[in-house]
Amino acid sequence: MYHGGLCFITDRTACKHSCEDMTHQVLETGVRWVQYREKEKSRQEIYEEAVCLRRLTDEYKAVLIVNDHTDIALGVNADGVHLGQDDLPLKEARKIMGKQKIIGISTHSLEQAIEAERDGADYIGLGPVFHTTTKNAGTPKGTDMLREVKNQIHIPVVAIGGINLENIRLVLDTGVDAVAVASAILRGDIQDNARRFLEIIHSHNL
Repeated sequence: MYHGGLCFITDRTACKHSCEDMTHQVLETGVRWVQYREKEKSRQEIYEEAVCLRRLTDEYKAVLIVNDHTDIALGVNADGVHLGQDDLPLKEARKIMGKQKIIGISTHSLEQAIEAERDGADYIGLGPVFHTTTKNAGTPKGTDMLREVKNQIHIPVVAIGGINLENIRLVLDTGVDAVAVASAILRGDIQDNARRFLEIIHSHNL
């Protein structure tokens, strides 16, 4: 889905590279789905960075999803927006984004996943699957919940949270449609990490 089963999430706290540089390196490996996540900068800075990432992802024919900010996603002509549970309600975001844009939403329970599908989400992010240091995301949900949610809803399920090269096969075995990864790609050799993730994901036919 959305150009393969790996969504790269930007995280400038996980490495010394700029957002543009880390994204460029990842796109070079064949990843074609980028989620721009930035929690600390001003909205003006986020907009400017998103413009830059839109230009870069266009060059590689990759999908760009902007985290949290529906207006910025629309302003830079991103492919979609990814909402948190405390962001603009999904139905309102759809009115702004229109039917052609992708809207994903973070969910942390079966109930939230069912509600997201009912409200018109194109996909859900479910997690954290494992403990993660990237952000304070709550109690790990484990792979059993992934399997349960995947069996209960009909829109794509993207696993997120603490996924690395050691545990990704356990995640893929649940039948999820994709995985979202930040720090496990960015810590160390970015391109080598991304390529190894892609190899495993492609071996599962995603």
